[in-house]
Amino acid sequence: MKNIIILLFVLFGGSILYGQEQKISGHITSATDKTPLLGVSIRIKDTPRGTTTNEQGDFSIKAASGEVLVFSFIGFRSLEYTITQTNIPLILELEEEETELEGLTITSTRSSRTIEKVPTRIELITAEELDEKANMRPSDLRMLLSESTGIQVQTTSPISANAGIRIQGLDGRYTQILKDGFPAYSGAASGLGLLQTPPLDLKQVEVIKGASSTLYGGGAIAGLVNLISKTPTPARELLFHIDGTSAKGLNLNAFYGQKFNHVGTTLFASHSRNQAYAPSDTPFSAIPRFERWVVNPKLFLYFDEDTSLNIGINAMVEQRLGGHIEYLRGNTDPAYHYFEENNTHRYGGQLTFDHHISEDSRFQLKSSINYFQREIVLPDYRFSGTQLSSFTEGFYGLEREKTDWIIGVTLLDHRFKEQPLTTFPLRDEQEMIVGGFAQNTWKTTPWLEIESGLRTDFVKDYGWVVLPRLASLFHLSEKLTSRISGGLGYKTPTLFTEESERFHYQNILPVSSQKNRLEKSYGANFDINYQTLLGEEWTLSINQLFFYTYLDHPLLLENLSPKKYHLTNIEGHIHTKGLETNVKIGYKDFKLFLGYTLTNTQFHEGDVFTDNLLTPKHRTNSILFYEVEDKWKIGLEAYYFSSQLLSDGERGHPYWMTGFIVEKLWKHCSVYINFENFLDVRQTRFGSIYTGSERAPVFKDIYAPLDGFVFNVLLSRDSLSFLKTTIFNY
Repeated sequence: MKNIIILLFVLFGGSILYGQEQKISGHITSATDKTPLLGVSIRIKDTPRGTTTNEQGDFSIKAASGEVLVFSFIGFRSLEYTITQTNIPLILELEEEETELEGLTITSTRSSRTIEKVPTRIELITAEELDEKANMRPSDLRMLLSESTGIQVQTTSPISANAGIRIQGLDGRYTQILKDGFPAYSGAASGLGLLQTPPLDLKQVEVIKGASSTLYGGGAIAGLVNLISKTPTPARELLFHIDGTSAKGLNLNAFYGQKFNHVGTTLFASHSRNQAYAPSDTPFSAIPRFERWVVNPKLFLYFDEDTSLNIGINAMVEQRLGGHIEYLRGNTDPAYHYFEENNTHRYGGQLTFDHHISEDSRFQLKSSINYFQREIVLPDYRFSGTQLSSFTEGFYGLEREKTDWIIGVTLLDHRFKEQPLTTFPLRDEQEMIVGGFAQNTWKTTPWLEIESGLRTDFVKDYGWVVLPRLASLFHLSEKLTSRISGGLGYKTPTLFTEESERFHYQNILPVSSQKNRLEKSYGANFDINYQTLLGEEWTLSINQLFFYTYLDHPLLLENLSPKKYHLTNIEGHIHTKGLETNVKIGYKDFKLFLGYTLTNTQFHEGDVFTDNLLTPKHRTNSILFYEVEDKWKIGLEAYYFSSQLLSDGERGHPYWMTGFIVEKLWKHCSVYINFENFLDVRQTRFGSIYTGSERAPVFKDIYAPLDGFVFNVLLSRDSLSFLKTTIFNY
């Protein structure tokens, strides 16, 4: 303990000596159009002191002669200025930096618009946030998504840790998860997608909540998550992560990217493994024993300034085994013979051709093919099948000063074939959709932009579906904007739902167009966004979102007999409504993030009203962060989940999740300490997670963490000359 205290004093202690201070004032504009820049960061180098510019681009700060002011602003080159004794008011211009602006471009809209100019409400998770979450959990995306308001990661297997993503209280199958615009995680591949996607090769993540049918089809009822991969730049990027956790996990990740004259390449490789981990007296694994290999190489060809082609290949192989902890340790006693084994193989390829016909028009053609094989094995049951998916899309985009057009066609084909292992009816499926879409964005006035879209799909065995959508952006003032959007959606019947996943697809009859029908929906979002400066040192941003979605004849699992289930469209509907509140407050080097989600999701069948299972009505997010740029960071997190309705009619316990991080940075290295879930909240503390015997357990719904407290220490440093960053995480 004495050594730890000394280390903390060395890392974070110290004093700052100041010379004779004077008041420095100035005015900052863009070098391109001479407009004042609001929110430029002005810091005194090597100190925590700083300020920002106001709406007129003006600032003032106290500084001593000889100190250096550092001016930085997203999308512009940083500038340094040394204070002298005879300073007069400073008039400075910042030059735009294209490489930074590229990081803020929203690709999900298929245009070059920035996030502030898109009528569709989009939440952007930037590279900086991705890097932080990759350090905390480099093996998958669960932490990255679960800490966002309105998004819930729902565990579907307590011993294998399978999980799906929910947006605004709706089942995971109503959310589309894309990788660079390709639907790679649908159908049979949905149950493990989040667990098998490391974040190291991602540049940003874009989240759209609510119907996004025009560009991405009817399945995006609750919303979509688009994972955007890194692209090569002239500056070589070479990253290595070596991560070990107190939960007996090891992750090795590597990323390389570089662009040459007409050729570029990226390569991501990952190896993850974990021993079976059970942190409580419960005899079953909270984290299964698994081993996974991932390789994603990409080749980029730049024929000229207007034409490019990129080709990517992805491969993933994983073996995952959960169950009784004694069985996993090799004990052959029949009393411990309970396990759940998941073996998966994923192979795919993607091709994207992009051509700028003129300065304001472009054509893009993209195509992908994916093979996914999954096998589930229990002591007395086995399920195995393969899914072959293909996706092709071509679109033409036209961007003018007042109006943008996007017109395109898509072809989607999913074919799942089950391996015949028993006499039970085979659950083979085919989803084939041919669609056409058109979207227009019109800047009607300086204060109003309207986005209208129409999509028409022909769904094999189910017929035609027409999906209109409308969104608007109101620029009410420089500080206040508002967005309203609404649209229709649909979902084809499928075996692969959260409910089916919990049953391992055992004894569930196949779906078909003869007894099932499309689930159809409509929904709307309304938000208000306000941001301002309070004085010279305070910043405030508030976003208030209201949402509503109505889903007609939803597909639910019903019990026909003790050993037979079927998925049927109920004669009723689901509606989910609520609000999300996000507040960001900045003061000098402090940032406070506050979030609240109210979700009310109900099933209506006749006169019966039932709350949706495993959906917390109230949830809060709070993060207090202190950061001195390139010096150190301290963060404290707290997340609250209210009680959730369980399938046995009981309600789960409300609980808090907390975390604490400290990072000290030097020029070539850093020390990162992470206390994840340091209150050791686990569902096993609230009661047993199963009934029956250990040989034949019946598991209850999982609504809280099972792995408990995990302690991490991360060392980051420049290594050999050919390495950019090496990260060790213990």
